[in-house]
Amino acid sequence: MNQIDDYHALVIIDMQNDFLERESPFYIQQAVSSIPKIKKILDFFRNKEWPVFHIIRNYRKDGSDVENIRLSSFLAGPKVALPQSHGSEIVSTLRPLENEYVVVKQRFSAFMATEFDFLLRRLKLENLVICGTQLPVCIRETIFDAIAFDYKPLLITDGCSAKDKDIARTNIRDIANIGVPCLTTTEFIKNKG
Repeated sequence: MNQIDDYHALVIIDMQNDFLERESPFYIQQAVSSIPKIKKILDFFRNKEWPVFHIIRNYRKDGSDVENIRLSSFLAGPKVALPQSHGSEIVSTLRPLENEYVVVKQRFSAFMATEFDFLLRRLKLENLVICGTQLPVCIRETIFDAIAFDYKPLLITDGCSAKDKDIARTNIRDIANIGVPCLTTTEFIKNKG
């Protein structure tokens, strides 16, 4: 049996305006170039009517739920990922449909103190196709937690981003070395189509 025969849930991480717009202090240049690939796989999942999870980051304005390593810059600088702000919205190209899930997180991992694990178990989903930004933190942490919780993650390599291509390549290599399938958008769709 092909190792990707049973992957059914798409997980798109942090594709929000605050990470995709040049003027934002959290701007990730490579994330913009991944949008067409994410859109392609998103359309594929929508056509198959398979579950889609949009994972987003939101912070309280007073910073009480911001990670310690980001707290001083959050408090001193422009506020990012504030609920119901333009910056916290998912980029328009990938905006969720009514039947898709949006999970809010305050830490790198989509599993940390969120409803994500509960929803996956309720829907009996074990196999996660993961893309978004950014590879060395939110994507990596989510993949490692998925493994710890006995899920089966798969990384869409060209649907992920980091600050630069070298960082992305290094993280993809590390993720592949622990046994996580790493495929391009085209490879995944060809195997699942």
